[in-house]
Amino acid sequence: MKRVLVTGAGGYIGVPLCAQLLKDGFAVLALDRFFFGVDKIAGIRANPNLTLLREDLRTFDLTALKDVDAVCDLAGLSNDATSEIDPALTTDINTRGALRTAGAAKEMGVRRYVYSSSASTYGDGAKEGLVETDELRPQTEYARSKVAVEEGILPMASRDFEVVVLRSSTVYGLAPRMRFDLAVNIMTMRAWKDRLIYVMGGGQQWRPFVHVNDVVKAFRLALDADAAKVNGEVFNVGSEDQNYQIQRLAQFVSDVIPNVVVHQIPDNPDKRSYNVSFAKIRERLGFEPSRRIHEGIVEIKQALERGQVLADDPTCFTLQWYQSIISWGERIRDLTCRGSLLEVLTS
Repeated sequence: MKRVLVTGAGGYIGVPLCAQLLKDGFAVLALDRFFFGVDKIAGIRANPNLTLLREDLRTFDLTALKDVDAVCDLAGLSNDATSEIDPALTTDINTRGALRTAGAAKEMGVRRYVYSSSASTYGDGAKEGLVETDELRPQTEYARSKVAVEEGILPMASRDFEVVVLRSSTVYGLAPRMRFDLAVNIMTMRAWKDRLIYVMGGGQQWRPFVHVNDVVKAFRLALDADAAKVNGEVFNVGSEDQNYQIQRLAQFVSDVIPNVVVHQIPDNPDKRSYNVSFAKIRERLGFEPSRRIHEGIVEIKQALERGQVLADDPTCFTLQWYQSIISWGERIRDLTCRGSLLEVLTS
């Protein structure tokens, strides 16, 4: 049985990826701090082939990589706004943590390392139909951290250590660790809850989109493909027919959820705009997405109606949840006396 270490296993993509790997017969080592709750993996936690590693990417015992066949690295502060809280922390976690893991994986004899990068590395795209060899123009700390890791791990590729980089489009769709800070998801939630849609950044900026289950599909293809097809390679993950300007999303949501008011927010124009080509992953790996944006909107709407996911669940908002954790930590430190919080509460 092949063993796969998944970092960021408790995240939006990490949980469904672990579930799929277990379904496909892998032994999975799920590494995460689980800031959003261990309950997010409730559906797979009892699986005997799952090993839970509640550890930090920067400090976990590297012997965990012993006898591991492959690593899927999805760990890190997971969006632009969150990464701006503390740029030094973003570098420490997203960049140094990933490079530490990749370097150790190579030393420990791991065969394949699949890294979760982002199409946001293209930033202010120089043209339409961006391919993997085009210039990267990152606009945020998050995107810059992804570029730094790509530049660090691709030269590690060798006959014995196969490195694959997946630059995912903006992800959407339903998942156990739901996120309502992604464009399609948050527009759908706001339309259902408040009958309002907010179009930020002018709405003219281009983005490619991909369903979370199709990102999982791309990881599975990257794990199984012949080394000659993927080693040392970068792949955009998505499809040309899901390249859209942000303002188009509002119409898609309105088609599913009627009687919605659309507000254009007069903020500074979003400098991130990228229209991407996915010919390489389609032609080399046979990747074709199984879901489209309309289906993602419908599944989120239905999940909200059934109470399967809650619109006011604080763990669905990455930035706000991390800010809450920081605030709680500061309060606990202020209230702790002689190493004990309880002593304060009972005095």
